Amino acid sequence: MPIINISVTGKPDAALSASIAREITEITATQLRKDPTITAVAVSYIDPQHWFAGGKSLAEHGTNTFWLDIKVVDGTNTKLELEAYLKALFDAFGRLLGGVHEESYAFVHEVPAAAYGYGGKTQEFRFISGRLKAA
Repeated sequence: MPIINISVTGKPDAALSASIAREITEITATQLRKDPTITAVAVSYIDPQHWFAGGKSLAEHGTNTFWLDIKVVDGTNTKLELEAYLKALFDAFGRLLGGVHEESYAFVHEVPAAAYGYGGKTQEFRFISGRLKAA
């Protein structure tokens, strides 16, 4: 049930946003085993003249970039899964945006289950409820 916030360089483009949301949701399901039916994605756009890497704007670099920020429950993924996820993200954005600057970032926040949830219930509550039903 992750929430994924994505920023990319460029002008707002609904078709590109839909492609990004679809592909990143699929990668998140495949690499991190997150349920795509409860994955939320928000895409925002930043003019490349206002995004800087290495002291130069992305417009000056003549390339695109992205920043992805995802929240997941801590302990639900291994280091190898996270590594594969980051690689898959970089490759996907390279395809989606037509190449990306090396200084494009993804950040996986691993948060406590007691402090994270949706629909008014924490993930810890869901876990405990599921265990009680199984007992």
